Amino acid sequence: MAGEITLTQVIVRRHARTPAPSGAVRFDERLSVPWWWWPLAVIVIGLIEISVRLGHPEVPEWVPVVILTPLAALALVRLGRRRVSLTENEHGEQLLRVGTASLPARFIADAVAVAAADKQSLLGPELDPTAFVLHRPWVGPAVRIRLNDPEDPTPYWIFSVRHPEALLECLRTAHPG
Repeated sequence: MAGEITLTQVIVRRHARTPAPSGAVRFDERLSVPWWWWPLAVIVIGLIEISVRLGHPEVPEWVPVVILTPLAALALVRLGRRRVSLTENEHGEQLLRVGTASLPARFIADAVAVAAADKQSLLGPELDPTAFVLHRPWVGPAVRIRLNDPEDPTPYWIFSVRHPEALLECLRTAHPG
């Protein structure tokens, strides 16, 4: 049906942020850590606090908590701070940003989604040492992008992304062919 909205369109809309000054954001995803890591960090802090109290009863109970809580929060935020985004400027040119790296869409030859089960072989024996990799073990699927830039020695990019089909759909609609 013409008015039907697909799941990919919903995901793309959910991941699209408000337009930036440089152009519209077509896809944006933060590779944050799973939610259950936060309660796990609280449990680990509690266990360390108990160990310190048992080994050093003269240390106040609150000292390990005050020291470890901001450290754990900082570690979890830093682990999940990388983003994958696709922006489009006012001239229709697109830029793919993966972490701190960026790639103009005109240099993308093809892009494929990689299932979580296939990621191990691509990141292991089949990995080219000159490839760009942004792997997050807590994110299952990934995207592999083959480049067609003759001046770039990097043959392809492999990066983790939770919704690879939504990103590929954005790349297809913006970069037909």
